Amino acid sequence: MSCPICQKDTLDRYRPFCSKRCADVDLGRWMTGSYAIPVEDNDEFSEDTTPRTEDTERPH
Repeated sequence: MSCPICQKDTLDRYRPFCSKRCADVDLGRWMTGSYAIPVEDNDEFSEDTTPRTEDTERPH
């Protein structure tokens, strides 16, 4: 198996990476949003931000 960052052979200690550096590079990419899981926008399920009357008036 090769490291997904630099393509070197992996080490068991850092698997699937070859080193702590490559593991940190990968983590940094996730944290900055470089990696993203694509989603489809579906208008049918979009949120309505307008408050409804029955939600705002609750009996005590």
